[in-house]
Amino acid sequence: MPERVVDANVWGKERGLARRYPLICHLLDTAAAAGVLWDRVLTCSGRARLAEAAGLPEARLRRLVGLWAGLHDVGKIIPVFQALVPEAYAALKPEADYAHAAGAEREKFGHDLATQWALTSLFEAWGYPVSRSVQRSAHHQVAQLLGGHHGCVHRALDPRHLRSREAYVPQLGGAGWEAQRVAHAEAVRRLVGVGAEDVVAGPLPAQVAVVVLGLVVVADWLASQEGVISPRLPVEGWAADEVGLAAHWSTAVAEAGGWVAEAGLGVAEWPEKPFGEQFSFAGANELQASVAEGLPGLVDGPGLLLVTAPTGEGKTEAALYAASVMGRVSGASGLFFALPTMATADAMHGRVAEFAERNVAGDRALTLLHSMAWLSETYAQPGAGGDGEGGLASDAQSELFAGRWLRGAKRGLLAPLATGTIDQALAGVLPVRYNVLRLLGLSNKVLVVDEAHSYGPWMHSLLVRLLEWLGACGAPVVLLSATLSGRSASSLVDAYRRGCGFGEPSEVAPVYPGWLYVSGRSGVVSVPCAVGSARARDIEVRTVPIAGDAPVGSVAGRGVAVVEELRELVARGGCALVCCTTVAEAQEMFRLLREEYPELAAEEDGLLLLHSRFPAARRLEITEACERAFGKPGVGRRRPPVSVLVATQVVEQSLDLDFDVVISDLAPLAQLLQRAGRCMRHDRVGLSLGEGGRPQWVGEAPRLTVLEPVDAQGRVGAPKRWGAVYPEALLTRTSHLLRERGGKPIAVPGDVQELVDAVYAEDFADRLESAVDIERLERQDAERVGAVLAEKKLAQMALVNPPRGMVDLSELSCDGALVDEALLTTRLGADSERAVCLFVQPGGALTLDPEGVSPVPGWGRGGRVSVAEARVVMRQTVPLPGRWLRGRGADQEVPASWRRQAALRELCVLPMRPSRGGWACPVGDRSISFTREGIESSQ
Repeated sequence: MPERVVDANVWGKERGLARRYPLICHLLDTAAAAGVLWDRVLTCSGRARLAEAAGLPEARLRRLVGLWAGLHDVGKIIPVFQALVPEAYAALKPEADYAHAAGAEREKFGHDLATQWALTSLFEAWGYPVSRSVQRSAHHQVAQLLGGHHGCVHRALDPRHLRSREAYVPQLGGAGWEAQRVAHAEAVRRLVGVGAEDVVAGPLPAQVAVVVLGLVVVADWLASQEGVISPRLPVEGWAADEVGLAAHWSTAVAEAGGWVAEAGLGVAEWPEKPFGEQFSFAGANELQASVAEGLPGLVDGPGLLLVTAPTGEGKTEAALYAASVMGRVSGASGLFFALPTMATADAMHGRVAEFAERNVAGDRALTLLHSMAWLSETYAQPGAGGDGEGGLASDAQSELFAGRWLRGAKRGLLAPLATGTIDQALAGVLPVRYNVLRLLGLSNKVLVVDEAHSYGPWMHSLLVRLLEWLGACGAPVVLLSATLSGRSASSLVDAYRRGCGFGEPSEVAPVYPGWLYVSGRSGVVSVPCAVGSARARDIEVRTVPIAGDAPVGSVAGRGVAVVEELRELVARGGCALVCCTTVAEAQEMFRLLREEYPELAAEEDGLLLLHSRFPAARRLEITEACERAFGKPGVGRRRPPVSVLVATQVVEQSLDLDFDVVISDLAPLAQLLQRAGRCMRHDRVGLSLGEGGRPQWVGEAPRLTVLEPVDAQGRVGAPKRWGAVYPEALLTRTSHLLRERGGKPIAVPGDVQELVDAVYAEDFADRLESAVDIERLERQDAERVGAVLAEKKLAQMALVNPPRGMVDLSELSCDGALVDEALLTTRLGADSERAVCLFVQPGGALTLDPEGVSPVPGWGRGGRVSVAEARVVMRQTVPLPGRWLRGRGADQEVPASWRRQAALRELCVLPMRPSRGGWACPVGDRSISFTREGIESSQ
């Protein structure tokens, strides 16, 4: 093919610009940005690992990454794309060199797929290795990688189609279009400095490919900003000759560092500090001291630390210290602290910021990552822009606050430091668009996973696959768990080891409390290190049988038992937690106690209700009241002399609350232990009852009363109204273990690991004597195992494949069968939507409050609501079961002004009208009510 010069009339960008931006300029800008990202976002260790895995010298791989980034949009040199700007296309069309199949410019053909087609042939011509199978050839794989720069990797090309490309893809245009693609590619290769000898030795390992693709995507995004392009627009008549291209490339290289710095991208540094200097409190407890003393001698590069200990043992501080040690030795670029809920992520955000301010150097922009993070007042700092969308602040403290670019969609994990919900990380191993950005963000960070025991089979399967990828990437991991069975621990440890290349299974027997370390270099699992507990104690567990399906307030219902259990506390003082399985039962229990103890309900903070079906603002108010009343002793805490909190499972993880007595519905043993951990949680010795101390009558041992739902034969069984909240087999097993102890206290931590393992033991039926009980448990176990297998099977169907052996990169996108990220936001089978109650006032006006004071932002007007107005609406939203909202009518859809705001677009509107002294809205065949006790439903 004869040599061709680059045609500057072939455009690449035009939206929002004064004039069209030549494609060659955008390609060079992206190549320059990729080079800076390689230098400044990857650490020395990270670059070395990538080069070693790819089998290339580091300098050569850097040049190739720059080249590949500069080729990502070669597919724009096709009729269908250039025709998007008719006047530009008209200037090209008369030229004979741009001849193409008639009508090709009108056919649908994405330029990303065109890139894959065009580069496959180009890379073959450049000498990239070609194997018998196209799908396993380096020339095809790298082209496929670059064709995935819009977040979805396309399926492998059929070799028969490649041999007859003109027949199968006439959309690529004729010889003139091909000549310009080659001219653009050759110009980029020449300016980046890639020689004929700079080719890959073979297909890239998957862990290298995802990092490279992630860098290409980020480089493209940085180079596509209007603020980057506008000052760089060539003058009218600019020629893409050797002089013009060299000048443009030179300025791109000089300015790209500023684009990366302004975005807040970079590498965190881990100065070496002893544990005692990293935190503001004095002295480490036994767990922390053990990790501080033993871990540094074990870390020889990437690895995994597993810490198991009860709540309140300082696991967070141990994890942050471990992250600094592991990050420094392995050359990690930052930290992501992942938690199970938005509430725990919000609470951890401030702690990570405090730790980073004291112990992290270098680049340290910090993001908060979950679906509602933009509502967080602590995250929307003035230094980061009034609406949480401003640029980077300049003073030293505000370095921790991420600017506008990092707060953009799908970018938060690229920040050096981040806290957020675990789904933000797990999205990396699901075929969601831009999953490679999640993997890039995690590939060289320390990942800390808190509450690792709290995930069901679906989330656990995702975590296992993620650990496999992180092991292959060489990313350090810290797993924190309050209770974890040996089987679960082994599955997590072995997943990481598989990623590191060690396929043989390990025998992990976690100690409780204690820790163990897995070397990513050798695969060796350290001898578990057992430690004592600063909060060792015996928990008195009392079981109270109640009629399982009796209404809460009936003579045989749980309400009678709770009233009796609380009688002495109400008379003599103290604080109690009543934990119910469902929101409806918590609401019923609250009403019953209000009627039974009106004097308690009359006191401020005397009787409280907390669950998930309050509007967000009201739930926050209640949560703050609970923290003041039942939190750790200190300034600003006002512990009531007598108080009862009725709540659901939301108190298990999200809040640091302390009660004198805990009453709970029967739940699996791990959950009961979590709830028991809220009893006598903090030291109140020396404080009187009026000062926040405990009443003497409760004694010194924490007390947990478990309400066991039983049938007419006295056998434990989950009430029908509980639905599938807990597997019935786990309830039966837990009940039997508690009864088997005959009232003997549970020693924490001494008995915990044995009991947790016993609940899941395969030979549990051997503990039972009755043939009827054995048969019943076997039936329940079969149902539980079936449900677990179903979740695991679905996970295996949805997950991307493990990295080892992956060459066809379309496996990252399941051949284009992308899934909805909402699949991650709830447990499998949990059908949830977010709704907002609007109150119809006399005269027809709508307000956000029953009193009629707060108007509804953007209602009845055109245009788009602002971010501030959207925040006002979102603070009044509430999550509801999706089945409640089926059959909703047109009056329950959002207005046009809300549809342009992503956060409001999917809301369900519930117009509430006065009804029997309250407010209600009909939806399908049910009525949804707004009450003081939260949102309720009736049919």
